[in-house]
Amino acid sequence: MINDKIKSKVIGINVDVNTTTIAVVDLRGNILDKCTIATQDYPNVNTFVEVLSERVVNLAESNGGYESIRSVGMCAPSSNYLTGCIENAANMPWKGVIPIAAMLRDSIGLAVALGNDAHVAALGEWAFGVAHGMDNFILVTLIGSGLGSCVFSNGAAHLGCDGFAGEFGHTCAVPDGRLCTCGRKGCLEEYISTRGIIATAREVMAESSALSAMRQLPELTLDAIAECADQGDSLAQEVWRRTGEIFGISLSNYASIINPEAIVLTGVLTKYSDKLLPAVEQAFLQNVFGNIRDKVKVVVSTLDDHERCILGASALAWRVKEYSLFK
Repeated sequence: MINDKIKSKVIGINVDVNTTTIAVVDLRGNILDKCTIATQDYPNVNTFVEVLSERVVNLAESNGGYESIRSVGMCAPSSNYLTGCIENAANMPWKGVIPIAAMLRDSIGLAVALGNDAHVAALGEWAFGVAHGMDNFILVTLIGSGLGSCVFSNGAAHLGCDGFAGEFGHTCAVPDGRLCTCGRKGCLEEYISTRGIIATAREVMAESSALSAMRQLPELTLDAIAECADQGDSLAQEVWRRTGEIFGISLSNYASIINPEAIVLTGVLTKYSDKLLPAVEQAFLQNVFGNIRDKVKVVVSTLDDHERCILGASALAWRVKEYSLFK
């Protein structure tokens, strides 16, 4: 029997701390239409899912009809693909373990797949970005508030036994170092994050009596530290050098274990890649396993930060087994 009713579109959803974006995406990764809702407006997750379901249905109906949608892919912080749950997300309005994929599936009657930020971003890069054609790479997300990663191995994300693989930000970079939000000391994201880089700036200034424009700033921000470095401020330049060195060493350890084709950097902190990458590359080359030293590329994503997770969520949607109450 010939089936001429192949569904040609999916829904991609990116649940961010502040804004949730819902989009209709076609087979080629074209975002046909999208809308947003304010995540923080819904501290009750049941109400959030109700509103999200309404937006999904309305968006589908205005873009070819509900029957043209195959499935839904969703990206959210602290999500576990294996369970379909948001699990103990520190920055989200809902606490504990939230079975959000099942809740949305039961509400809209379509298959729903859920992944965390790094997992979904890796799928986006693999399907539509700089990792297209690569079966083995590491994606690192530099989102400002934290740092995550995903290992893409033999054409699929490595999720680990319980779905928590890739917690790069919570590897120890400095023994007995800064206290992390997770309760341990010395975690990488306490050095490679907005708060971490600002803390490094304060340390650099405290260690030296040298003149620095940073001392005169009304507020110490990454943009201001970057501007001071561009103007030749030696202490500001040391902030980026020290940050890049710690990051480069950590990346070299990661690469030495995984042996990837490339490491893809994504997220808001890549805005400062011209400040970070020279020290990152130097530390990486000095510390990575010799047999792969000149074989691993460190590249910055070219995808729009706001679209990467939507595209990755759409790729995730195509991978889930099709299910519908409306066949």
